[in-house]
Amino acid sequence: MRPIRDIAVVAFAQSDHRRTSDELSEVEMLLPVLHEVLDRTGLKAGDIGFTCSGSTDYLAGRAFSFTMALDGVGAWPPISESHVEMDGAWALYEAWTKLLTGDADTALVYSYGKSSPGSVRDVLTRQLDPYYVAPLWPDSVALAALQARALMDAGETDEPELATVAARSRASAATNPHAQLRGSVPHGDYLVRPLRTGDCPPIGDGAAAVILAAGDRARELCEHPAWIRGIDHRIEAHSLGVRDLTDSPSTRLAAERAGVFDRPVDTAELHAPFTSQEIVLRKALRLGDDVRVNPSGGALAANPIMAAGLIRVGEAAARVHRGESDRALAHATSGPCLQQNLVAVLEGDAR
Repeated sequence: MRPIRDIAVVAFAQSDHRRTSDELSEVEMLLPVLHEVLDRTGLKAGDIGFTCSGSTDYLAGRAFSFTMALDGVGAWPPISESHVEMDGAWALYEAWTKLLTGDADTALVYSYGKSSPGSVRDVLTRQLDPYYVAPLWPDSVALAALQARALMDAGETDEPELATVAARSRASAATNPHAQLRGSVPHGDYLVRPLRTGDCPPIGDGAAAVILAAGDRARELCEHPAWIRGIDHRIEAHSLGVRDLTDSPSTRLAAERAGVFDRPVDTAELHAPFTSQEIVLRKALRLGDDVRVNPSGGALAANPIMAAGLIRVGEAAARVHRGESDRALAHATSGPCLQQNLVAVLEGDAR
């Protein structure tokens, strides 16, 4: 969808992503991030026109767990608020549509996830078809390994190329103070063939937040706003057996609708939790070697469930804010083997 009103990311903040944060509740983990993102704009909580969050009750193990996080936002006096049981990138999409209507000029979007208390590989099986696939308990790594094997059998990649993707991502993360894994990390042993531990994302806890603003309000709040020139999301068939796991038509369609192919991008923040998925996304998004992919390290350096996609949008926007990118692509995914995909294009003001 192409915007009918200019809307920009004007601020981004994230936590330091850690393997465990047992000493912190979700609210305690989130609160510093909310304070930081508001401080970047000088706004107070009462200045925000709309608030939207993304999280999952399955990680917390209790229903309506997101209501506790509102303690960190401050829900009194009453605020205009919504929540999606998805990655925060989809909460950003909802906030973007809210601003398009003109009902608000600013929006706070945040997401968080504590993966450390349980088994993420088992929890994510609840995304599968509940009748035919979920009862078999194929975990997320095993499904990603099926996708990697399909790519190799099709001649699309091999193990050395996957190792190169992992090494590049962790090397890029060396300059990211928030990353969970940084610098030289051993590629490790096989976890599920053909994927080694280095091909898979770390398990950890983290949170992120962005502020959106429309029109002149965005220019008042940020010297170099990251304008959302297009954003779209699409979904593949639920059944893995009817999909070609070596391709991602939903990503390609979302990119086309968002305007990615209109002009070249210089940066791409891809939500690719597994190295093999970066191969699929690069092809679907037609990214050449001249595009810098995941300069933050990507999900291979830090993958807080329900926040990693929003972080991709935030990292792309931050590069525009700093003048390091003129036209950046941000991608988020959810579900097994890149089932659901969101693509956004962010640009700076013409220089």
